[in-house]
Amino acid sequence: MRKILFAILLVIIADNVMASQADTLNLSLKDVISIAHKQSPSAQSARNTFLAAYWNYRYYKANYLPSVTLTSSPYINKEMNKITQSDGTAMFIRQDQFGADLTLKVNQNVSLTGGSFFLKSSLNRLDEFQNKTTAYSTQPLLIGYEQSLFGYNSLKWDRKIEPIRYREAKKQYSETLELISATACTQFFSLALAQTELEMARQNFASADTLYRMAQGRYEIGTITENEMLQLEINRLNEETNVMDAEINLREAKQNIKTYLALDESIDFNLLIPDSVPEFEVPLSLAMELAHDNSPDPEYYKRIVKESESNLAYAKANARMKADLYVQFGLSQTGADIGQSVKKPLHQEYASISLSLPILDWGRGRGKVKVAKSQLALTQTVAEQGMNDFNQNVEKLVLQFNMQGRKVNIASLTDRRASQRHSVAMKLFVMGRIGILDLMTAVSERNNAKRGFINAMRTYWSLYYTLRSMTAYDFERNASLTNDELLLM
Repeated sequence: MRKILFAILLVIIADNVMASQADTLNLSLKDVISIAHKQSPSAQSARNTFLAAYWNYRYYKANYLPSVTLTSSPYINKEMNKITQSDGTAMFIRQDQFGADLTLKVNQNVSLTGGSFFLKSSLNRLDEFQNKTTAYSTQPLLIGYEQSLFGYNSLKWDRKIEPIRYREAKKQYSETLELISATACTQFFSLALAQTELEMARQNFASADTLYRMAQGRYEIGTITENEMLQLEINRLNEETNVMDAEINLREAKQNIKTYLALDESIDFNLLIPDSVPEFEVPLSLAMELAHDNSPDPEYYKRIVKESESNLAYAKANARMKADLYVQFGLSQTGADIGQSVKKPLHQEYASISLSLPILDWGRGRGKVKVAKSQLALTQTVAEQGMNDFNQNVEKLVLQFNMQGRKVNIASLTDRRASQRHSVAMKLFVMGRIGILDLMTAVSERNNAKRGFINAMRTYWSLYYTLRSMTAYDFERNASLTNDELLLM
């Protein structure tokens, strides 16, 4: 019986261990970035923003394709209406009617002129219940054209603006994903630093506790002073407090990265911290060229200038004479039934032009034109200054990144040397050859060196992914960045 219970207990323990291991993730920096791209709230927001821009672009493209519509407006009319008679008099006559119509229309916009051609065919039926009569009217074929002669051509300006807006949206999406990578790097190394701080705090507490216990024996035989003994005790208490603070900070850092990556609360982390960085430098000329080609900023400045030019054209169109042209011709016929209404159709022609000329508007039209011109000049200045700042930011970022690689190597060497010095200082202190102050200095230098190395790594990778966001280029592999989601659109 005991053997059976023992076997059951082993199975339960094994299941718990396997479940614990299943919930523990060994995450590298690339793993964290991949998770951030797939499921972080920031990535989902960027994805939805791009999809909205994509469907807006599809809507814009559809404006230049033929559209086909089928309309119908049946009605029943039973009321007293005022009807004008043939002699010019008016009488209130009761009407009892049923009407129905069916119209098929094909429309094609013309971006060059801003007008539209249309082709339509319609059938109308009218029933008079009082007279018990039925009449049909057909328009088998109607061809027409309409446009504003001197007005604002929105189709032409949309052709100039919307492609730029869509390119900007695609580049903005790619840039946002790389900025998410940079943020993921910050989160990764924040957790790595918190883990390292806890490891150092535990090591320091263990060392302080060991030294304190050793000092008690040495104090009893008089080889150390009471002041040094008290200082070791204070150091032990401080290190114990540091362990508790580090545990809280680690828990907070884990919660932050879980929230950012949208991971389940039950999942635990084991970060695989890199110990080096790739050895390469980014050519400034290449980075500048790629940034101009792939960053959304140049597209943004192009777009706002075009939008200001469009606003100026709109203001000018509204400040001068307006004319609307409408022309149609085709065939039509009526009859008591459908067959009669399509026999020997008659020619139908209609043309109209409407004019509107502002004579006295107290300078409102001219004022709007002046405002639009001023806004265009301001936008051009903003765009020029923005591009200058953009070039400076790219140059500054490249210089910082190229220098940061060397800083990481220096921080790594400093970390190794500080650890060696700490080991030597511990041995010398145990031998009684150095004092507590020298030992504490070695401990502080080792801790600062470890923090400096992790912070240098965090800065390096954040700069790298920020540079990738501006250039859409992987300088480590010398390859352009591609986004599979964009290619599927």
